Amino acid sequence: MSSTPGAFDRRNFLRGTGIAALAIFGTGALAACTSAVNEQKSAGGDNAAPVRGGTLKVGTPVDIVPGNLLTNTGTTPALIGLVYETLTRYPNDKLEPAPRLAKSWDLAPDGLSLAVELRDDVKFHSGRPFTSKDVEFSLRTHADPKWSAQLKSTAAAITGFDTSAPHRIVLQFAHPLGNVFDLLDSAPILDSESIDQLATGDKFVGTGPFKLTQRIPNTQLVFEKNEQYWVPERPYLDRVEVQVIPDSQALLNALKSGQIAVAHDLNYRDTENLAKNGGFKAINYEGGELQLYVGANVQDPALADVRLRQVVAYAIDRERIIAEVFRGSGYPLNLPWPKTSPAFDENRNTKYARDLTKAKQLLAQLPKPPKLPLTYETSTPYYESAAQIVQANLAEIGIEVTLDPIDSATFVKQLVGAQFPGLWITDHSWAQFVPSTLTVSAYPFNARKNASHYESPAYVAAADAAWQVTKGTGPDAVRAYQALSEQLLDGLFLIEIGARFKQVATASKVHGLSWTKRRETVLTDAFLA
Repeated sequence: MSSTPGAFDRRNFLRGTGIAALAIFGTGALAACTSAVNEQKSAGGDNAAPVRGGTLKVGTPVDIVPGNLLTNTGTTPALIGLVYETLTRYPNDKLEPAPRLAKSWDLAPDGLSLAVELRDDVKFHSGRPFTSKDVEFSLRTHADPKWSAQLKSTAAAITGFDTSAPHRIVLQFAHPLGNVFDLLDSAPILDSESIDQLATGDKFVGTGPFKLTQRIPNTQLVFEKNEQYWVPERPYLDRVEVQVIPDSQALLNALKSGQIAVAHDLNYRDTENLAKNGGFKAINYEGGELQLYVGANVQDPALADVRLRQVVAYAIDRERIIAEVFRGSGYPLNLPWPKTSPAFDENRNTKYARDLTKAKQLLAQLPKPPKLPLTYETSTPYYESAAQIVQANLAEIGIEVTLDPIDSATFVKQLVGAQFPGLWITDHSWAQFVPSTLTVSAYPFNARKNASHYESPAYVAAADAAWQVTKGTGPDAVRAYQALSEQLLDGLFLIEIGARFKQVATASKVHGLSWTKRRETVLTDAFLA
């Protein structure tokens, strides 16, 4: 068992893309003996000794949207990783839960209950002790439709909470949940006493290493060190200031001029060029892949015909998008699963390899399609670049596309509300988790209600079968994922382009920056030297 919960293994992830193979879920006893924190991180490529104190200045293009806190979209990358914590946390290279606010756990052999032992030395930023009641409140909140949490179906499948002991909780399930540790990894522990103020954006109270002490909407967030943090002698930093800088060029200039030391979501080419400069580093958030895709509203009369969606799939130049837009920081896919997923299948990923001859043959069988809108969000520059390539690809075979740029908040609203008029392009997440999470949770993929208005009893059955297994990475689950993949390829309401790695550019003085599988920036062990 690891000795100090705050001790981190450092690795330098500047340019590589290799990720270790996924591991099978361990038992509760094994998981309890793994390191409490197993994120991957950038140590700056040297042996810099930790330095205490100082203020880290971060730039990000998107402000917090309080109502989206549990959606995993539209929130500043720093907020949850700094202010909030979860019961468990996956290391970034495997699906093996490690302790966080939970010390250990025991999953019943039938998969219908989970007993969780909790830390007894944790306090909220308000000073109130953390107990099993807070776990129940947080998981019930996750199941509340008001918050539109993408894992709400899994949270809602918890039918019983035994909180008779303050630092132990027993969860009862309606059926086996192969992805229950995805939920425990993803659901932040919330403060019931300030939840109403969280909803309005006036107060964010968690148990994490930093307290949010100031927020100027669309401008700045200020975090101060949590002096009562349960990990000994952490964090190193005294303060973190996050500046909201929507313009990509302004964000780049702020980093180059030293106004900030960390920049999120720069243009990939700009990050690549910075990495060639000795004063900067480019960090891939490996293990937290995003998947770029084109979505289709199947209620549109033209897109209702799967053959037109197949035409689009055959026409897209995936290799060009990965090479030009993401500078090779990723790889093409036909299915959502990254290479480390138990659902990954190399053969199925070539079904819709680019083939303009096939695309034209299919298109000749159909009525001439009308001009199709392609919606994308303007918060980051690479969505526009990818949309332009898709537009050009479709023009090659005679399909006219109109680009429809909208702001991030509106885009998330249309995604959650299934309001896109035709095609759209963006990323999805969750495929790096247990595969069933994607198809019972994520807005684009949810088998019962998705952004495409796609309905299929066979897809629902396949999604449920993959979800209701005891072990989410076991042999039964892998067979279920193969059937699920066939449903996705046949329905083709989402057209995958490829996996990409989120990148962060930093000044060389930044060390110990880490991230979760959800790409939340973690600065518990970060320092300036």
